[in-house]
Amino acid sequence: MSDDLDDRLRRIGQHPFRARFHLHGRDRAIVDLRGIETVRRHAREIVDQRLAPAEPRNDGKQTPYRGHPVFVAQHATATCCRTCLSRWHGVHKGHALTDGEREYVVEAISRWIVAEYLPNMPPA
Repeated sequence: MSDDLDDRLRRIGQHPFRARFHLHGRDRAIVDLRGIETVRRHAREIVDQRLAPAEPRNDGKQTPYRGHPVFVAQHATATCCRTCLSRWHGVHKGHALTDGEREYVVEAISRWIVAEYLPNMPPA
């Protein structure tokens, strides 16, 4: 799954809308301050609350464009709503996400954040 997910994230990142998302300023500071494991936990909580239900509230509009690195990553990885999740990842609408699907989404978000963050780390 690792290579498949990396390939899928690479393809999604080439889409003009998705390619415009990057970690900047406050979002990078959150990763600096909290660490990737805490941000990953936040991703899990956000996915559980906003994306995992069979019919998420305000689906298609539930993910802000800024305010937390997870939100930015969700748009960059097409895990922002059930429509994008179905279109780009093949995780269909109409059912609550399984534990495996939830973990897949969290992994996609986390990988994108790490990939965005690491190339710009200051030299040691």
